[in-house]
Amino acid sequence: MQPVPARRLVRHRHEHPFLPTTLAEVRARGWDAVDVVIVSGDAYVDHPAFGPVLIARFLEGRGLRVGFLAQPDWRSADDFRRLGRPRLFFGIAAGNLDSMLNRLTAQKKNRSEDQYSPGGATNARPDRATLVYSHRAREAYPDVPIVLGGIEASLRRIAHYDYWSDTVRRPILLDAKADLLIFGMGERPVWEVAQRLKTGEPIERIRDVRGTAWPMTSAEADAVCAYPSAHVTDGRALELPAYEEIAAPTPEGKAAYARAARLFHHETNPYNARPLVQRSGGRAVYFNPPALPLETEEMDALYDLPFNRAPHPSYDRGIPAFETVKHSLVAMRGCFGGCTFCSITEHEGRIIQNRSAESILREVRALRRMDDFRGVISDLGGPTANMYAMRCEDEKFETKCRRLSCVHPEVCEHLKTDHGPLIDLMKKVREADGVRKVHIASGVRYDLAQLSPEYMRELTKHHVGGQLSVAPEHTSPATLKLMKKPTIDSYERFADQFKCASQEAGKDQYLVPYFISGHPGSTLADMVQMALYLKEHNLRPRQVQDFIPTPMSLAATMYYTGLDPLSGAPCYTARGLREKRLQKALLLYWDPAQAPLVRAALVQAKRNDLIGHGPGCLVPPGAISDGDRPGGPKRPRLAKGAYPRPVTPREN
Repeated sequence: MQPVPARRLVRHRHEHPFLPTTLAEVRARGWDAVDVVIVSGDAYVDHPAFGPVLIARFLEGRGLRVGFLAQPDWRSADDFRRLGRPRLFFGIAAGNLDSMLNRLTAQKKNRSEDQYSPGGATNARPDRATLVYSHRAREAYPDVPIVLGGIEASLRRIAHYDYWSDTVRRPILLDAKADLLIFGMGERPVWEVAQRLKTGEPIERIRDVRGTAWPMTSAEADAVCAYPSAHVTDGRALELPAYEEIAAPTPEGKAAYARAARLFHHETNPYNARPLVQRSGGRAVYFNPPALPLETEEMDALYDLPFNRAPHPSYDRGIPAFETVKHSLVAMRGCFGGCTFCSITEHEGRIIQNRSAESILREVRALRRMDDFRGVISDLGGPTANMYAMRCEDEKFETKCRRLSCVHPEVCEHLKTDHGPLIDLMKKVREADGVRKVHIASGVRYDLAQLSPEYMRELTKHHVGGQLSVAPEHTSPATLKLMKKPTIDSYERFADQFKCASQEAGKDQYLVPYFISGHPGSTLADMVQMALYLKEHNLRPRQVQDFIPTPMSLAATMYYTGLDPLSGAPCYTARGLREKRLQKALLLYWDPAQAPLVRAALVQAKRNDLIGHGPGCLVPPGAISDGDRPGGPKRPRLAKGAYPRPVTPREN
């Protein structure tokens, strides 16, 4: 994406003061100092979709003086003194994405754009931004407490496999040398920490806040794991395998890693999770149980905070991520799907937290005041489009349950799947004054949607703009099982229902399916079958995802260990970048640019019968990409029976 020229930027009327970003702005408010400095690896966009900004506005709304330091220069500590010494703490976040995922692709190549930086410019933040920012903040003001937060810290809180270095790294709190880490959605814990610091309690004594982790000595770890402690609700913390044990590149080490992942993921329900401890050398990290979810009234108050819904006026280029979300509405947070490749559940939790319809309609009125709003809401949803107001039917089940997914392998009998509240919300939003169209773009969970014909009718008649994105992800039953996704038959039933409902609505509408290549369990043979499936159903996906093992996900455990952590059974994993390229190419078999790689994949899979001009073939004869087998030729060679074709100057 090209940077947006300054003259084309829409200058909004800013209804509320932006948070101070310099000491001069602090002084202009009549403050002698700020209480908290929030540091973010993203540009400053005053919008609730940007996590560090949401936390900053939340603290400001409760009376604290908050400064915001966006994308500081990390090459020295000077920029970390820009707002002066904070009275309470530095809040450090890498931004809305893990900083390594933000910079590098699945092929470990630099991305061409940073969606969260002005003009999409790259190199605006360091690698492993949480660590670098923490060290610079400590250098700037050694005596100020440092609290880590955000998705990078949250998903790296235990010892974890890091795809980009191909190593197991320690819990991030130890490497950052910070005082405290807040994981998950941080409103409850950050407010409790701030209150206790404000009353003069030292950070070293704040050890019992839900949703936080803190560093401890080995002796302290011995104490809480051996006998009752004031910090352990049931008298004993659950000890995870130590970093040194799981980092060993041996079968035993990988088995220990898988065991640690299994133990950790079964302690994520805030109503029954036990405290955890993980050692590393002479240190350890203590993890309190997750924070309790927000009630509807608390969610409403959060989104009623004074956001300008605009980038900071100092920017002369647009922020691509803001353009995506500026006219969207978040109705809920959390996801009980438990897909093993996804980090939403690990960060936002399995319990759905909802906003009221009244709160969302108030935000619609705020959108109407934006200069460039033309009555089209780009999305209404959250992590998924249709989990709004769904949860367990009875607290007695919810407080005891340790299932990792409420919908896999089958929809839980205790899950309330009523789409009624969501249908009512959709009607209210689209009928609001000034609204012409409300799109649903968050991703429909089709195994739930097909349970409600009324929802399907409402969706297809009013909320699809010609195409609807859904994510079957794969066609292989074994791979889908490892993903915790429904079988392809479920997607096909949904597709039939969608087609019928669209025809009933008198609309010509299509599904856009998303697929993943290279996921654990997926072999080249599986990908060949998927390519054949796509051809049989006349599907030509233009956007496919090459699997990236994100920290702390169960799929990342499978990728690193070659084991399913839940069953302990071995699972195949495409570890090499070469095979990952071949698997992805098979999803794009129809693209002439991918033909050499597709031929190489078919040769390696011993499916030469699919190279040719016949109706059952995937790709015509021609050159095969280099490196399709060890020791292969360095220049393209021709498939059997193919003839060289002259290269025109234009093609060359």
